[in-house]
Amino acid sequence: QVQLVESGGGLVQPGGSLRLSCAASGTILSINAMGWYRQAPGKRRELVATITTGGNTNYADSVKGRFTISRDNAKNTVYLQMNSLKPEDTAVYYCKAVQILRGNIYEYWGQGTQVTVSS
Repeated sequence: QVQLVESGGGLVQPGGSLRLSCAASGTILSINAMGWYRQAPGKRRELVATITTGGNTNYADSVKGRFTISRDNAKNTVYLQMNSLKPEDTAVYYCKAVQILRGNIYEYWGQGTQVTVSS
């Protein structure tokens, strides 16, 4: 089992910045990719950004150039630096980890952290 704990959400004005953190604990061996997803009220959960153990990243078009995902493998933590925030970025942000163990793929989710962009 892998436990994920997110932190860093909050209320920020348009144009502001926030940094989200997601710390993994438990059986963290063979965690391959980690990422951030978000879900706004009345909408489906969507991918924001992902990063592999090797550092390969992928971003949603809506956040490219504004958000940066990074990973500290020694601390088992993934970060999401969010700049130039817009009201449409308002959502609950979830951390996800994908583990490949003995040929099986496991997915784990954090509890989510609220990000609100409003003046």
